[in-house]
Amino acid sequence: MLDRIVGIIDSCGTFLVTSHVRLDGDALGSELAMYHFLRNIGKEVVVYNQDQTPEKYGFLPGSGIIVNTLNSFEDFDAVFVLDCSEIGRIGSEASRADSIKRMISIDHHVSNTGFCDISLVDPEASSTGEILYRLFRKMNADLTSDIAINLYTAILTDTGAFCYSNTGKDTFAIAGELVERGASPQQIAEKVYETNPAAKIELMAKVLGTLRFDWKGRIGSIRVTRQMLEDVGALQEYTDGFVDFPRSIEGVEVAVLYSETSDNNFKVSLRSKGRINVGRVAEEFGGGGHFSAAACSVEGDIDIVKSKIAACIMTQQSRI
Repeated sequence: MLDRIVGIIDSCGTFLVTSHVRLDGDALGSELAMYHFLRNIGKEVVVYNQDQTPEKYGFLPGSGIIVNTLNSFEDFDAVFVLDCSEIGRIGSEASRADSIKRMISIDHHVSNTGFCDISLVDPEASSTGEILYRLFRKMNADLTSDIAINLYTAILTDTGAFCYSNTGKDTFAIAGELVERGASPQQIAEKVYETNPAAKIELMAKVLGTLRFDWKGRIGSIRVTRQMLEDVGALQEYTDGFVDFPRSIEGVEVAVLYSETSDNNFKVSLRSKGRINVGRVAEEFGGGGHFSAAACSVEGDIDIVKSKIAACIMTQQSRI
């Protein structure tokens, strides 16, 4: 599959690069690394996302070139869909993007549906950024500092700062080379984890007050409402990483964050400490992800939604 992708890159001149809604570090870092790589070999590239780039990722080299609207999809020879398990995850332009003749999926989600004829999917990889590193190495690419910073950020964020179970020895080896190529671990970590607006901390205080436990303390959950966001002037993106607070509590096996997106609609983020497959939980509700990190959207009264999610988590325990 790598050879087919190399052939398309060599033969085509104009590329669209896109990823999923509710952008994270792996999506953005991978997109921008691909942008710099293609530009450096003389290709024309447009990076499109439905959602705006979260503030904390504004430091990524090239972030200013990302567009959020496209007039036409007819001018592209090929499209790279990165870090997406299915075409619908890119948002409202999914059908138009799907009309491009050559579509290449590069992803690491085990729930990837195989929506592209050309798919480079490795669920064992720590991140899509790690897979792109291999592709660039295959093509003997010059790993510039711009590429290195973006790939390092992709890997850092999707491994939970190298703490999650998807972190392997190859992950550290790749990260080490990216540091040699210009990625500063200190500067990137400060931007991603230590540059918080005051409204985020105020929101966190409200959210921690919703902490609840189920299943004799093995499920820890918190909730974010739209009213909370409004009260402190926070953006939805400020909730990134909140799910890790209940996950850090002793005895908690699965952490859940319920984020209200509209009336009786919730984005459910799930994190596991490694014994329970939350990817399967998310799939039961039309979502997806990995063994230890997944997400889905659920409609209904919050108490009923929480009851359904908890019941599904307990069912997964029986499969261990």
